[in-house]
Amino acid sequence: MAKVAKQIAALPVRWTKSGKFQVLMVTSRDTGRWIMPKGWTMNGKKPWAAAEIEALEEAGAVGYISHDIIGSYTYRKKLSKGVSVMCKVDVYPMMVERLKSNWKERSERKRKWFSAKGAAKRIAEPELSKLLTKLAKKPTKEPIIREFLKAS
Repeated sequence: MAKVAKQIAALPVRWTKSGKFQVLMVTSRDTGRWIMPKGWTMNGKKPWAAAEIEALEEAGAVGYISHDIIGSYTYRKKLSKGVSVMCKVDVYPMMVERLKSNWKERSERKRKWFSAKGAAKRIAEPELSKLLTKLAKKPTKEPIIREFLKAS
């Protein structure tokens, strides 16, 4: 059995003033397709803290990140020279307080708010798309999202 690499992702979310639930997505640097801010785990950092760093670096998102995952998905990451590795990505929801206008990867990526259903349609990974589709139906039914509502 091939080794599966571990990655972490932030799922940046917000409620608009009119009460709509939205998900922040960024474009990948290589293909330009819409993805969640994600990356490798970081030595000396809790996985959720690494996901929070990815959200800041890739999307300029600042807010509160859950210490619990909302789900996970797998995908095949293309590395150099045609080599690829299977990755399992743990997804940490993040309630976004604000977006920075100046952030580390702003010249390399676009960012945009989508409805959860709209985000699900743009995601290539079936497991992540399924997670977003579930969130689109009833975001407040997810225990982790409910915790954010209590905290805010």
